Amino acid sequence: MKAYLALGSNLANPLHQVQSALDALATLPQTTLLATSPFYRTPPYGPPDQPDYLNAAVLLETDLAPEALLDQTQRIELEQGRVRKDERWGPRTLDLDIMLFGDLTLNTPRLTVPHYDMHNRAFMLVPLLAIAPTLTMPDGTPLKNLVAALDTRAIKCW
Repeated sequence: MKAYLALGSNLANPLHQVQSALDALATLPQTTLLATSPFYRTPPYGPPDQPDYLNAAVLLETDLAPEALLDQTQRIELEQGRVRKDERWGPRTLDLDIMLFGDLTLNTPRLTVPHYDMHNRAFMLVPLLAIAPTLTMPDGTPLKNLVAALDTRAIKCW
């Protein structure tokens, strides 16, 4: 199954954090890393008093089940110093989000696919468009239409 993940970091040397995450994703069991987007500098989505983010997207081919992939991504986050806090959208060493898992639509207590708010997040969609320019969302909406509806002016190459 093809899975698209979003990667983000704005603490503890974001370039190193994302490169380490890519290395870890490339070694996941039953999984192949097929594509990596360019790296982008994006303003914080949440509280503005935090550093800019480095954001990217990857395409994986995986035989893991969706929640097994989630277990693996959360393990990578923890190994790289991710501390989950009550504050949403705060600074973090690493954030790995499953955006899409094939054409699957899933809503469990642990995982929502497609990602519940990706259609509003240019920092997720711009990197995704870079590796999947002809992608259509599970609901039939072309990815390029979602990106065209967002303000992407603040997103710069890293």
